Amino acid sequence: MPFHLDFAPLAGFVALMAVAAFEDFRRLVIPNGVVIGLCVLWPFQLAAAPGASLITGMAAIGCGFAVFFAGTLLFSRGLIGGGDVKLLAAATLWAGPGGTLPLLLLTGLLGGLLGLFALLPICPDFAGMRRRTATGASEIVANRPHPTVVPYGVAIAAAALIATLPPYFS
Repeated sequence: MPFHLDFAPLAGFVALMAVAAFEDFRRLVIPNGVVIGLCVLWPFQLAAAPGASLITGMAAIGCGFAVFFAGTLLFSRGLIGGGDVKLLAAATLWAGPGGTLPLLLLTGLLGGLLGLFALLPICPDFAGMRRRTATGASEIVANRPHPTVVPYGVAIAAAALIATLPPYFS
């Protein structure tokens, strides 16, 4: 089976989302290079997508800016991490205007499940993160002496893959 260049940006998207999830789980950090890579690859995917137009691209950019602006407000209140905001805005570019709402809903659902999992007594300690918090990291405060930190980038990456990939394989 020949390799189609149409899928090269999509493969990069999958790889970069996996790196973002892994690094956020491991260190509570989403590297800026991952977000930059997602933004650089997106125009190539837009050009390769069937039926894509300049209007579709501009609408995706508008959705990305709206999500970034809302996320910045949440970040300023200490409710979400800065890397999470950037990753979610980049994922919104890839999801496009039609996939933004499913992306946000899936992110909330998966993030909530991840938060509930983090509260379980059998849950892994996310590398000791219950005892130390990263600046701007998402936290769930429970009846514990220390807040529980949730690597929300895992939920964002999973939601981005679920919301973005199916149309390419149908």
